Amino acid sequence: MKDRVILIKNARIVNEAKIFEGDILIENEYIKEIAISISQKSSEILVIDAENNYVLPGVIDDQVHFREPGLTHKADIKSESRAAIAGGITSFIEMPNTNPQTTTIEKLEEKFEIASKTSYANYSFMFGGTNDNLEEILKVDAKNVAALKLFLGSSTGNMLVDNPETLEKIFSSTDLLIAVHCEDEATIKTNLKKHLDEFGEDIPIKYHPIIRSEEACYLSSSKAIELAKKTGARLHVFHLSTAKETNLFSNKIKLKDKKITAEVCVHHLWFTDKDYNQKGTFIKWNPAVKTEADKEGLWKALLDDRIDVIATDHAPHTLDEKANVYTKAPSGGPLVQHALPALLEMYHKGKISIEKIVEKMCHNPAILFQIEKRGFIKEGYFADLIIVNTDNPWTVNKENILYKCGWSPFEGTSFKSRITHTFVNGLLAYSNSKFNTTKAGKRLTFNR
Repeated sequence: MKDRVILIKNARIVNEAKIFEGDILIENEYIKEIAISISQKSSEILVIDAENNYVLPGVIDDQVHFREPGLTHKADIKSESRAAIAGGITSFIEMPNTNPQTTTIEKLEEKFEIASKTSYANYSFMFGGTNDNLEEILKVDAKNVAALKLFLGSSTGNMLVDNPETLEKIFSSTDLLIAVHCEDEATIKTNLKKHLDEFGEDIPIKYHPIIRSEEACYLSSSKAIELAKKTGARLHVFHLSTAKETNLFSNKIKLKDKKITAEVCVHHLWFTDKDYNQKGTFIKWNPAVKTEADKEGLWKALLDDRIDVIATDHAPHTLDEKANVYTKAPSGGPLVQHALPALLEMYHKGKISIEKIVEKMCHNPAILFQIEKRGFIKEGYFADLIIVNTDNPWTVNKENILYKCGWSPFEGTSFKSRITHTFVNGLLAYSNSKFNTTKAGKRLTFNR
């Protein structure tokens, strides 16, 4: 087989808190060389001039719901991984609450098999914990699976893990990183009943962050952290939504040495409860988008490194499903295509540096999950790279939305930055709105 060689010239390379101008030579799947100037040794080399543009490591999204198997009227691995690479996401970790749920080794391997044939991006899956599958959890090989996912609130099917004895057994028994959704169900049920008694099924959406309250989030997060400290488990708390929760986390030690880590999602950094009036149930997420003060608290913790990772929690539903009354409208929305452009908009506003975006979306997920040879621009690493033009404005509309569900909470939003090229394992998978039909995604491996 003929070698595939690509030379990226004149790039502003962003890596490990530095920006430097140089060239990148890709040979087959890997980064062969990085230098100030690399000469073109053959006319058969594809040369891409990235002058005035940034080259970033491909984004690693540690929390997505691609809905396959069983919910493919909303999305599937093929459609959403395609949207992901257009948004600069070259690797994703998908959640277990599909249908059937990923709570056995057999169902886990079935998802890997689907992705091996259909995914445009690199992939791994989380194994789902329940109140009664500890035996299956103990069979999981930590070198082959991203993490164990536990729903400590807002579960689907039987995935709410609410038995304290079971929880402690899981925390004590597994070497897997444990990723958790933290909202206290009892608190939410009490709040919901109060609002149902007042409004019936059609509760005004503005009450969503009051029903799924700060108290519900903090109570659950603090309990999970207490249990992790007691058992020595490695804990990662998904999608923080309150300023109060950020005080549970530390920036005193380096990420690689942390036992307890946190993530924030793009929607909690962008929207506030003021946006419910315009966006309605289309920004209904669990945990809920909350106040301006919460958003600012999340930003503060992100920038001072109490929060380690930015993700999407990409969770598409159909327009018809989202248009239902409050109690019937599902929570979640599609985000993989627009997450990085949204963060780059915050860069333009002086809220965050490009180096910090790369740290939180590329480097840190790789460190946290111990992903092999990804998340950085280094010789010998997989060539998962993106070229970003920060002065190429565009507006999100129906014509350019790539999600299978056909809508976006960012519809009508204009972004200054555009992902022009995406490389997945050295393949130019996306170039100026055109896709390579070859699906180059590979199963993520872990250095554990």
